[in-house]
Amino acid sequence: MIAQIAIGTALLLVNITIAAVAAMLLEGLLNRAHGWMLREPHQPKLVLLLAAVSLWILGVVTAGVWVWALAYLQLGVFATLEEAVYFSLVSFTTLGFGDVLLQHNWRLLAGMEATNGFLNFGLLTALLIEGLRQVRLGQIEHRRKRV
Repeated sequence: MIAQIAIGTALLLVNITIAAVAAMLLEGLLNRAHGWMLREPHQPKLVLLLAAVSLWILGVVTAGVWVWALAYLQLGVFATLEEAVYFSLVSFTTLGFGDVLLQHNWRLLAGMEATNGFLNFGLLTALLIEGLRQVRLGQIEHRRKRV
Protein backbone atom coordinates (compact mmCIF):
# COMPACT_ATOMS: atom_id res chain seq x y z
CA MET A 1 0.00 0.00 0.00
CA ILE A 2 2.82 2.44 0.82
CA ALA A 3 4.42 1.77 -2.58
CA GLN A 4 1.11 2.52 -4.33
CA ILE A 5 0.71 5.79 -2.45
CA ALA A 6 4.32 6.81 -3.11
CA ILE A 7 4.12 6.01 -6.83
CA GLY A 8 0.67 7.63 -7.14
CA THR A 9 1.90 10.75 -5.36
CA ALA A 10 4.92 10.97 -7.66
CA LEU A 11 2.67 10.63 -10.72
CA LEU A 12 0.31 13.29 -9.34
CA LEU A 13 3.25 15.65 -8.85
CA VAL A 14 4.50 15.02 -12.39
CA ASN A 15 1.04 15.78 -13.78
CA ILE A 16 0.60 18.87 -11.62
CA THR A 17 3.97 20.11 -12.85
CA ILE A 18 3.01 19.47 -16.48
CA ALA A 19 -0.26 21.35 -16.00
CA ALA A 20 1.48 24.24 -14.20
CA VAL A 21 4.15 24.60 -16.90
CA ALA A 22 1.49 24.39 -19.62
CA ALA A 23 -0.55 27.09 -17.85
CA MET A 24 2.52 29.30 -17.55
CA LEU A 25 3.35 28.86 -21.25
CA LEU A 26 -0.25 29.53 -22.23
CA GLU A 27 -0.28 32.70 -20.15
CA GLY A 28 2.87 33.86 -21.93
CA LEU A 29 1.30 33.21 -25.33
CA LEU A 30 -1.88 35.03 -24.32
CA ASN A 31 0.14 37.99 -23.07
CA ARG A 32 1.93 38.21 -26.41
CA ALA A 33 -1.37 38.13 -28.30
CA HIS A 34 -3.18 40.48 -25.91
CA GLY A 35 -2.86 43.62 -28.04
CA TRP A 36 -4.04 41.79 -31.13
CA MET A 37 -6.97 40.29 -29.19
CA LEU A 38 -8.12 43.77 -28.11
CA ARG A 39 -8.46 45.09 -31.66
CA GLU A 40 -11.62 44.63 -33.71
CA PRO A 41 -13.17 42.30 -34.79
CA HIS A 42 -13.66 40.71 -31.38
CA GLN A 43 -16.02 37.79 -31.98
CA PRO A 44 -13.84 35.79 -34.43
CA LYS A 45 -10.87 36.25 -32.11
CA LEU A 46 -12.87 34.95 -29.13
CA VAL A 47 -13.84 31.87 -31.16
CA LEU A 48 -10.20 31.36 -32.14
CA LEU A 49 -9.10 31.81 -28.52
CA LEU A 50 -11.66 29.30 -27.28
CA ALA A 51 -10.64 26.74 -29.91
CA ALA A 52 -6.91 27.23 -29.29
CA VAL A 53 -7.17 27.04 -25.51
CA SER A 54 -9.45 23.98 -25.77
CA LEU A 55 -6.83 22.23 -27.91
CA TRP A 56 -4.13 23.28 -25.44
CA ILE A 57 -6.15 21.77 -22.59
CA LEU A 58 -6.73 18.61 -24.58
CA GLY A 59 -2.96 18.35 -25.02
CA VAL A 60 -2.38 18.71 -21.26
CA VAL A 61 -5.00 16.06 -20.51
CA THR A 62 -3.49 13.75 -23.13
CA ALA A 63 -0.05 14.19 -21.57
CA GLY A 64 -1.52 13.32 -18.18
CA VAL A 65 -3.13 10.16 -19.51
CA TRP A 66 0.15 9.10 -21.12
CA VAL A 67 2.16 9.70 -17.93
CA TRP A 68 -0.09 7.30 -16.04
CA ALA A 69 -0.25 4.78 -18.91
CA LEU A 70 3.52 4.63 -19.26
CA ALA A 71 3.85 4.20 -15.50
CA TYR A 72 1.40 1.26 -15.60
CA LEU A 73 3.38 -0.28 -18.42
CA GLN A 74 6.69 0.24 -16.61
CA LEU A 75 5.28 -1.32 -13.43
CA GLY A 76 4.10 -4.34 -15.42
CA VAL A 77 0.48 -3.73 -14.46
CA PHE A 78 -0.68 -4.18 -18.07
CA ALA A 79 0.78 -6.35 -20.81
CA THR A 80 0.15 -3.96 -23.72
CA LEU A 81 0.45 -0.24 -24.31
CA GLU A 82 -3.10 -0.16 -25.70
CA GLU A 83 -4.53 -1.65 -22.51
CA ALA A 84 -2.52 0.74 -20.32
CA VAL A 85 -3.60 3.80 -22.33
CA TYR A 86 -7.22 2.62 -22.40
CA PHE A 87 -7.34 2.08 -18.63
CA SER A 88 -5.57 5.37 -18.02
CA LEU A 89 -7.97 7.31 -20.25
CA VAL A 90 -11.01 5.75 -18.62
CA SER A 91 -9.62 6.44 -15.14
CA PHE A 92 -8.25 9.94 -15.80
CA THR A 93 -11.56 11.10 -17.23
CA THR A 94 -13.35 9.44 -14.26
CA LEU A 95 -15.49 7.53 -16.75
CA GLY A 96 -14.62 4.25 -15.03
CA PHE A 97 -16.17 1.61 -17.27
CA GLY A 98 -14.84 -1.17 -15.05
CA ASP A 99 -14.18 -3.53 -17.95
CA VAL A 100 -10.42 -3.39 -17.27
CA LEU A 101 -9.28 -3.46 -13.66
CA LEU A 102 -5.98 -3.09 -11.89
CA GLN A 103 -4.48 -5.99 -10.01
CA HIS A 104 -5.35 -5.98 -6.31
CA ASN A 105 -1.87 -4.77 -5.30
CA TRP A 106 -2.14 -1.70 -7.60
CA ARG A 107 -5.80 -0.72 -7.31
CA LEU A 108 -5.20 2.43 -5.23
CA LEU A 109 -3.56 3.96 -8.29
CA ALA A 110 -6.90 4.00 -10.13
CA GLY A 111 -8.44 6.27 -7.50
CA MET A 112 -5.37 8.48 -7.44
CA GLU A 113 -5.46 8.80 -11.23
CA ALA A 114 -9.16 9.66 -11.18
CA THR A 115 -8.42 12.32 -8.55
CA ASN A 116 -5.63 13.65 -10.76
CA GLY A 117 -7.93 13.84 -13.77
CA PHE A 118 -10.73 15.48 -11.79
CA LEU A 119 -8.28 18.07 -10.43
CA ASN A 120 -6.79 18.72 -13.88
CA PHE A 121 -10.18 19.20 -15.52
CA GLY A 122 -11.25 21.63 -12.79
CA LEU A 123 -8.07 23.67 -12.88
CA LEU A 124 -7.88 23.75 -16.67
CA THR A 125 -11.54 24.75 -16.95
CA ALA A 126 -10.88 27.60 -14.52
CA LEU A 127 -7.89 28.63 -16.64
CA LEU A 128 -10.02 28.63 -19.78
CA ILE A 129 -12.77 30.72 -18.22
CA GLU A 130 -10.34 33.19 -16.65
CA GLY A 131 -8.47 33.59 -19.94
CA LEU A 132 -11.68 34.31 -21.82
CA ARG A 133 -12.84 36.68 -19.07
CA GLN A 134 -9.60 38.66 -19.13
CA VAL A 135 -9.63 39.01 -22.91
CA ARG A 136 -13.30 39.99 -22.98
CA LEU A 137 -12.83 42.59 -20.20
CA GLY A 138 -9.84 43.98 -22.08
CA GLN A 139 -11.88 44.21 -25.29
CA ILE A 140 -14.68 46.06 -23.50
CA GLU A 141 -12.22 48.46 -21.84
CA HIS A 142 -10.45 49.04 -25.15
CA ARG A 143 -13.77 49.82 -26.84
CA ARG A 144 -14.71 52.30 -24.07
CA LYS A 145 -11.40 54.16 -24.45
CA ARG A 146 -11.98 54.55 -28.20
CA VAL A 147 -15.48 56.04 -27.79
